[in-house]
Amino acid sequence: QVQLVESGGGLVQAGGSLRLSCTASGSIFRPNNMGWYRQGPGKQRELVAACTSANITNYADSVKGRFTITRTIARNTVYLQMNDLKPEDTAVYYCWIFTGRSYWGQGTQVTVSS
Repeated sequence: QVQLVESGGGLVQAGGSLRLSCTASGSIFRPNNMGWYRQGPGKQRELVAACTSANITNYADSVKGRFTITRTIARNTVYLQMNDLKPEDTAVYYCWIFTGRSYWGQGTQVTVSS
C-alpha cells in the first residue's frame, strides 16, 4: 500500500500563486511517476502535470508556462508551483503516484477568485 499526504491548497486571488506539496510513503518502487490531477466543479478529473523518476515532465496545455512540477526523488515528494492562477484553475487537486498501479491522495482544494 501507498499513502499520499498533500498540503498547500487554499484561496487566492487571480494572478496569485500557490505551492502544493505531496509526500508518498509505503511500498514504492522505482522507476515511478508522480504528479497532480484536478477536478473542477462539474468536470472530469484531468491531468495537470506529471514527472517521472528521470525528471521528465508533462503538462496540460492549459497550465504550460504557469505551473511547474518538481520532485525530490529520494524523498518521494512532488511539488506543484502554480503561478498566475486563474478562476478556471479552481478545483480539487489530487496528488498521484504510479508504482505498479495508481494511488491517489485525498485532495486539496484550490480556489481562485476573480
